[in-house]
Parts: sequence; C-alpha cells; structure tokens
Amino acid sequence: MAYETPLTIAEVMRDISANKYVLPSIQREYVWDTDQIETLFDSLMRDYPIGTFLFWEISKDHVGDFDFYGFIKNYHENKNVHNKKVDLKGSDGVTAVLDGQQRLTSIYLGLKGTYAYKLKYMARKNENAYPTRKLYLNILSSPEGSDNEYDFRFLTDKEVQNSLNTYWFEVGKILDMHEDGDVAMYVTDNISFSTEFTYTKEQSKFAINALSRLYNIINKAGTISYYREKAVELDKVLNIFIRVNSGGTKLSYSDLLLSIASAQWEKHDAREEIIEFVDDVNAVGDGFRINKDFVLKTALVLSDFSNIAFKVDNFNKQNMIKIESRWDDIKKSIKQAVLLVSSFGYSGKTLTSNNALIPIAYYLFINGMPDNFVDSGTTKANRDKIKKWLICSLLKKVFSGQPDNVLRPIREIIKTNGKAEFPLNEIIERFKGTNKSIQFTDADIDEFLLKLKYGKSDTLSTLMLLYPSLDFSNKFHEDHMYPKSKFTKAYLRKQGVPEDKLDWYIETVNDISNLQLLAAQLNEEKLATDFEEWFNSQYSSDSDKYQYRMVNYLPNMQYSYANYPQFIEERKKLLKAELSKVLL
Repeated sequence: MAYETPLTIAEVMRDISANKYVLPSIQREYVWDTDQIETLFDSLMRDYPIGTFLFWEISKDHVGDFDFYGFIKNYHENKNVHNKKVDLKGSDGVTAVLDGQQRLTSIYLGLKGTYAYKLKYMARKNENAYPTRKLYLNILSSPEGSDNEYDFRFLTDKEVQNSLNTYWFEVGKILDMHEDGDVAMYVTDNISFSTEFTYTKEQSKFAINALSRLYNIINKAGTISYYREKAVELDKVLNIFIRVNSGGTKLSYSDLLLSIASAQWEKHDAREEIIEFVDDVNAVGDGFRINKDFVLKTALVLSDFSNIAFKVDNFNKQNMIKIESRWDDIKKSIKQAVLLVSSFGYSGKTLTSNNALIPIAYYLFINGMPDNFVDSGTTKANRDKIKKWLICSLLKKVFSGQPDNVLRPIREIIKTNGKAEFPLNEIIERFKGTNKSIQFTDADIDEFLLKLKYGKSDTLSTLMLLYPSLDFSNKFHEDHMYPKSKFTKAYLRKQGVPEDKLDWYIETVNDISNLQLLAAQLNEEKLATDFEEWFNSQYSSDSDKYQYRMVNYLPNMQYSYANYPQFIEERKKLLKAELSKVLL
C-alpha cells in the first residue's frame, strides 16, 4: 500500500451522505463525545496532523459478500447510537473505512449532523433531556481558559445567542460556500455591517481569517490522507486492521470476530451472548479462565465444520447462521464440560489447556447433554475414562503447538463412536507413535512424573491419577507430608539431621514423593505439625494407620526426620508402581 492523493473533507462528506463510504462489521461503534469533536476541529484549524486513514476498496462483484453499516448521521445518546446496516444492492462498489471511523463520524456530525446527549440531573426517560445540538464556531475571538485556539461548541438553538464578543457561525454552512468571495461577503454582511452589534476592525479581521481558514480546510485542502487496500480476503484485511488500530482501546482478534458474528446473527447479539456466557462459565467451582476465543473455537468444532481454524473466513454468514441455530446446545455442552472438569478437581489455575475441554464438550454434545452426567452413578465408569484421557492429555501437552491437528481426529473418533462410552482406547490407538501420543513409558514416569514439584499444574494432574477415588466436590489441598515450614537448617539440626544432609532435605521437601492430596479442613488442622506426630494422633488404631498408608502409598515405618531419606526413597517406589499400573 502507498499514500493516495489526499481528499478534501467536503468530498468525503458528500460520499458518506451517499453511502459510498461504509463501515465493515469489524468496526466498533461510535464512542466520541462533543469535547473530542470540538478539539478535533480545533486541530484541523491549527494544521495539526489528525492521522492517516485506511480505506478498503470493495468492487461491485464483492459488495454482497459482507455486511456493511452506514455512518451515524445524527447521534442521539438514547435513541441513535448504533450504526445501521446499509443495502448496497445495485452499488457500483463502496469504500469501507478500516481505520478512521471515529474521526470521520465526528467530522460528519460537526458539518452535516447533530449530537444529542443527556442533560445532567434529568431523567433518562425524559424526552426533553436530550436537546439536539449543532456545531458552531465563534468567529470573533478565541475561547478563554482553554487550550484550544478556536471556540468550537455544540449548541442548541436556544444557546445560539450572539453578543458583542460572540458570533456563532453554524460550521456546516461552510459547505454551502463555493468560492473565497463567499467568505468575505458573509463577514461583510454579518460582522462589518451588522445592524445588531457594532464590531471592531480586529473582530472583523479575526472573523475573515477564521472563516477563510475553515473554508480552505474543508473545501480545498487535501486533508484526508489515506491508504487504500484492495484485497478481497477478509482475513488479510482484518489483520491489517488489527495492526493499524492504534487509537483508543486495542481490539483483539476475537473482539473483531464477535463484531462479525453480531452482524450476522439474526436472533441474538453475539457479543452480549458470548461475553455473558464466558462470565457464567468462569464462575464454576473455584473459577475458570475461558475466553471469547475459546467459545468461538468450540462453536466451530461443535458445528462440525471441516475447517476449524480460528480465522475470519470460517466465520462467514453461512457458518454463523448454523452456529446461532445450535447456540443453546453449544452453551450447554461447554458448561457441562466445565462442570465435569471442575468435579475432577481442576480450576482455571490448574487446567493447563482450555482446548482440552473441547473434545469433552463435543462428546457431551453428541450424547445429547444428559443433565445427570456429572454426578450420576451410572456414568461413573464413563467419567473415569474422560478423566484419564484429560489428565494424560494435559501431562503430555498434546494441545500445544497446533491443536487443530488433535481436535479434528478426536472429533471424528467421537462422532464415529456415537453414544457409546468415551472412546479412550480408540484415541490412544489413533495417536500411538506420534508426537501427540498420550501413552507413557517407563522413562516418562521416572524422568518426568516422579520429578515433579509442589505447586506445578502437572503435579496436581499426577496426584489425581494417584487418588482416583477422591470426591472433588469437597476441597482438597496439595499437602507436604513432612511440613515445608519445618525444613529450615536450624530446625533440622535440632532433629539431628547431619550437616552434610541439610541442603538435600531442603531441596527435596517439595518433591512429589512428599506430597499428598488432603481434605482442606484436615490440611488446615495439620498446619506445620511434624508428620509423625500428626499421623499418630490422627490415626490411633492399627487399622486406621493401615488404611491411610494404603490410600496414600506410604511405607510402613516411623516417620521421623532421621527416616526422611528412606521415606522419600520408599514412597517414590510405591508411587512408581501405582503410576505404572495406571499408565503402562
């Protein structure tokens, strides 16, 4: 792209009136207030740069491929804040504004439109609370107490009161002047030979200079400097838009996709629907962290589109209509998937890939989203399969890199599987031998799982494999069996730990071999109590001790500080045996 020959403001305003300039659905709505518009006109008068514009040229052959909106011609804070779709049938082509909507709308409102905002202290429903205003310029003097050099103001008809120091010129009338002589004649008739007030020569000079400058800037100067993009691919245009959109709040890719969706849905406002749904889902359990991108991506997968890439071309009108028709089921499937994963013990802090929710949501979608799936006894075995797949997938990081290469095959397996139990074995077989395999080796257990540390998300997933029977509707904590707070050199010395072992003790206290999943209340009661003391007080009978050791893979020994190295070594063997049984 390169700069085109600059345009005058007057010709762009004429073309906006004729809908030759339009707005693509990716644009935000108008947000400027009257102070910003007045400052923009002051900047124009002072030859300050107002930025370049980016236009997208759409030929008549492609006008019907997209939805376009007209500029707001008369802004009303209560009745007219939304851009309306324009019918471009029969059009010879249009120019869509990719960058500069706020500025061009502001200039249009100042020259040809009106602006109505609510008066303070008046009820919002009161029709009189929104008087219509037009933009005026005091052509006699600069404003007092302002950084602006020219006194532009939006005024109601009643507020247009001239005096010895003010003469309000309706800015839009500058478009009716067609030559420099019109400016001189206007000043002569209304200022120099005014019949109402006697103005000074200095005021007449200020008026002629101000109006001449306004006339030249609007009607003659090439003020609108712009680039023109002619690409047909909306995805390319969207990425250009994201790059150049530097004013105000940055828009994300999904924000723009939501704008497109909102333009194409017929019964819902996609933006409001998705944002409200995201808030609802993220409130599940201990909180999740899904976003708009995730919902849009999941909608593509659950709608069975062959191409599920997160790009604009896949959010065309036909696809968006299909997504809208399935929207209620899509929401329910996602919500149930999140509820299920929450019941496994995950939250936004520990679920390392939101994409792992998508196959679960698709499976529930295919199965009709049974309301009792998350807690019914009849679905427990099926839930265990889903849980094992989820944990292994997260530990193996199968959704890193290019998740579509995992989502598409899994979707096909689930679709073929129909309403049978979750196809865990089929998924394992499909990815066996690839870099997306969820199979574990002996080396994976030794070099990865058994070297995990406290606080890592993979640690929680591994502990979940070791504690399959826990009911995570209750809260559980990752607990140090030997309390971490006691692993200071001073305390360890008091327990008789040799000096040359102190660093090793401190380094290993966070190892998974010293961790258990403990009910939150028990963990809070346990606090920093020495493990041997807590164990003996908590489990007094031999049968209770035996049961605790079995559930938590503990060696049968005294849990003194002197025995800590043996405890770590023996428990590591017990953990490996269980992980091998589950994974190998």
